[in-house]
Amino acid sequence: MRIALSQLTTGSDPEKNLRLVAEWTSRAAGAGARIVVFPEASMACFGTPLADVAEPLDGPWADAVRDIAEAAGIVVVAGMFTPASGGRVTNTLLATGPGVEAAYDKIHLYDAFGYSESQTVAAGSRIVTIDVDGVRLGLATCYDVRFPELFRAHADAGAVGTLLSASWGAGSGKLDQWDLLVRARALDATVWIAAVDQADPAAAGVVVGGTAPTGIGHSRVVGPDGTVRHRLDAEPGLLVADMDVAEVAAVREKTSVLANRRPELLR
Repeated sequence: MRIALSQLTTGSDPEKNLRLVAEWTSRAAGAGARIVVFPEASMACFGTPLADVAEPLDGPWADAVRDIAEAAGIVVVAGMFTPASGGRVTNTLLATGPGVEAAYDKIHLYDAFGYSESQTVAAGSRIVTIDVDGVRLGLATCYDVRFPELFRAHADAGAVGTLLSASWGAGSGKLDQWDLLVRARALDATVWIAAVDQADPAAAGVVVGGTAPTGIGHSRVVGPDGTVRHRLDAEPGLLVADMDVAEVAAVREKTSVLANRRPELLR
């Protein structure tokens, strides 16, 4: 399966960001991708008043993404914000395109490294997978990557890969952690990991301040054996990669971490 990771830098204006989604989706389709995955916060970057931009899944921003996916003939996965109770929002991944219509609400909220996502965002509670051309893939968002049980749940649901959208926080050691965590999750669940981050704003000539996680780039595709097969650097770019679905079964036959689990000891 050919996928594309769209490592871009979004701003605070959802309409401008929508034009980026349209442009990069067209590029991905032209490269033969069946799926294009955009980062977390594609609708509007963190640091934006999220309640002011949030829209329901049947609102104009999501409908425009559906139109983009339909016109390109591929599945689009993009991070947006939907309204939640108490003036908060939900950090949502919309997956839409031929034969696909799903939404994943981020389960694990980024209350770490001096940032409190839960102050403005409500947590999701449901694991979501999608089927594209008969291939099952899980959905995950950013801080989720620190929790291996989610990725194993994708594997248990029949997924051979996870699409991970992020807007990773910068800081000392954070790139090393990103690399380690993405590779570890591939090994934990013996799945492909397609991890797309927001490009580093500085690499795109954008000056940001504050503690909001605005991305460091370094998107990558990791095989089910934990090896990095394709990667980008910090600046904006489109990564197009072919995932060999059959490799998952071969790796699981050799590395039986799923079959060898002892869940009864961990209850």
